[in-house]
Amino acid sequence: MSYSIDFRRKVISTRKNEGLSIRETAKLFRIGPASVSRWINQIESKASTTRQRKIDKSELIKDVEQYPDAYQKERAERFGVCQKAIWQALKKLGLTYKKNSTSSESRRKRPAGISTKKTTV
Repeated sequence: MSYSIDFRRKVISTRKNEGLSIRETAKLFRIGPASVSRWINQIESKASTTRQRKIDKSELIKDVEQYPDAYQKERAERFGVCQKAIWQALKKLGLTYKKNSTSSESRRKRPAGISTKKTTV
């Protein structure tokens, strides 16, 4: 939780009026010296803005519908972003692609006489 503007002004004015150092002021008000230092340069906190995303969610969903077997790298090239951005966007949308649990090698039949079970003697 951030400190109020009134409290910040009080800290800065006390520092100036009493000629205290940053550490002394921080100790007096039981706050961190980094906060006092930051408030000297800028008493008001910076307004936060929401980042604009490069990937349009509806366009990504259309792309997944159009190319269901495409690799993330291919999608990244189409959208002009890195592969990790595609991965994060897909994860956020809850779209995942899982391969079949049985691979082509495990589906092949084993030759007769070869057993996969361990036998004890």
